[in-house]
Amino acid sequence: MKNKDNKEFVIQNEAKRIEESPLFLLRFFLCQKSKIRRLSNERAIILFFLSLILILNLSSCGTRKSIKHTPDVSQYSLEIPKVNIINDSTFSFDQNYLTKNKQQLWELYIKGNPLQLGYNNGALTQNLMQKQEGIFFSKVEGFVPSKFKQKLLSGFLKWYNRKMYLNVREDFQAELYGLSQYSSNKYDFIAPKFRRAMYLHGAHDIGHAMQDLMVVGCTSLAVWNENTEDGDLLIGRNFDFYVGDEFAKNKLVEFIEPENGIPYLSVSWPGMIGVVSGMNKEGITVTINAGKSKIPLTAKTPISFVTREILQYATTIDEAIAIAKKRKVFVSESILVGSANDKNAVIIEVSPDNFGVYRVENSSKVFCTNHFQSEAYKNDKRNQKHIVESHSEYRYEKLQELLQENKKLNPEKMASILRDKSGLKGEKIGYGNEKAINQLLAHHAVIFSPQKKLVWVSSNPYQLGEFVCYDLNEIFSDKRLKSGEFAKSNLNIAKDPFLDSQEFENYEEFKFAHSEIQNAIDSDSMILTDDFIPHYQSLNPDFWLVYYQSGKYYFKQKEYSRAKTEFEKALTKEITTIPDRENIEKSLKKTLRKLK
Repeated sequence: MKNKDNKEFVIQNEAKRIEESPLFLLRFFLCQKSKIRRLSNERAIILFFLSLILILNLSSCGTRKSIKHTPDVSQYSLEIPKVNIINDSTFSFDQNYLTKNKQQLWELYIKGNPLQLGYNNGALTQNLMQKQEGIFFSKVEGFVPSKFKQKLLSGFLKWYNRKMYLNVREDFQAELYGLSQYSSNKYDFIAPKFRRAMYLHGAHDIGHAMQDLMVVGCTSLAVWNENTEDGDLLIGRNFDFYVGDEFAKNKLVEFIEPENGIPYLSVSWPGMIGVVSGMNKEGITVTINAGKSKIPLTAKTPISFVTREILQYATTIDEAIAIAKKRKVFVSESILVGSANDKNAVIIEVSPDNFGVYRVENSSKVFCTNHFQSEAYKNDKRNQKHIVESHSEYRYEKLQELLQENKKLNPEKMASILRDKSGLKGEKIGYGNEKAINQLLAHHAVIFSPQKKLVWVSSNPYQLGEFVCYDLNEIFSDKRLKSGEFAKSNLNIAKDPFLDSQEFENYEEFKFAHSEIQNAIDSDSMILTDDFIPHYQSLNPDFWLVYYQSGKYYFKQKEYSRAKTEFEKALTKEITTIPDRENIEKSLKKTLRKLK
């Protein structure tokens, strides 16, 4: 249970353990054995395999153009990078650099035309990018070990992503082509390098779309005028996109100076040219929060390419709206856009069939969780249901509460809001509860001061580590070259004291204990020691999930009285969503029937 270096754990509520992963689509399509067990007769089995054959035929008939497509890069000049290795964490080529700072954030600076940007990025980050690709695709190999299933997977991805290249700008494709030249050959069974890079940029969207029960719980807010210490616009965001601890280790802060457009900063991971959190030199910021989505039948423009286009080409909110409006997306997403030139922020709400803009009136604050607020979605039944059933509205109310308690925000106060782990009215709701602003699973948190062109980026773990400050005015100027540093360290925000607490140590141990009890629930032979469950519960005593898991374990062991006690205890805690509560109630009813 203590061997933390060799394991990787995801703490999520029961309703979304599998669905939150970008790999859910693959599980959905390829886990045939469990589906076949549920098929009750020979006719159903035949129909099932006929459906698979149909998919393969569709992939061959409808994908010929897309699988042959390669972007035309002949218009771009190119110098193949020759990387200078300065030390084990600093690399350079011409005026392009990659280095790791003392907070363990990787910092990348690249410039050039689209193709050159891709090559420079790939050459400098090759080891990191291949590691990220390995982390991601090793999970695919883990549950798709057979060559037959891998072929099935490849055919499905060809078919599903057949229209993506028609919806991605040619300059972005050229950049992605350059980057993909440095990808690993190991995963060519999924798709060739360029096509695989395109698929990966749609993975974030697919991960959102495939989880019809729940969405990732990102939180963002913008405040200005009377709500900030100096009256300037201030924006904070938690990006709660979790693919595992290993995936989150190598955070990448990118400083991009394109040949055409506006220089910008982006925070993500190696191999990503889209934007999930970023700000350009004009003071335009973008952050994305998942909305409630239908399961799309085909991939179109990945949302991170829409936000990338906004950062590279927009100087005002109206320009950002115009860019978003002309792109065809395939999932529902809220894009919080802040603007130094407008000294304002709005939420652009996009979906495959609708478009809206939420502007506040007579207010100087905007909150964004995971439901839509604009007039365009007022009567959207899917959105209304999501507000009622999910944890989005709860976090929205928590933001309102925190703004009442924290007047006149500055970057330090914003960081404390992003790190808040409590429920409404300060209630203890357990660590890892997605009703909290800080769910202890964030890939990163970012704070923007658009008018000052300052950005603070969190270091590991989650948003608890030191926030490192960057000044875009200096970075995109000769001052950076003279100083040799990216960070403006004197403005850094200190790490969260929670990081040194017994509670945090308990939480980290809880993650391992949680995995052990889940293994026991899934196993037909694994028995836990008598003291395991009391210890497991003591590590995170306010979290409903520990009691629900304990109840499921006891039920599996046919200890129904104990199971009943645990399910009843779980129902007394702050449960994340209505579907979660319904699952507990169903388990309790099932247990009570066993006790009769």
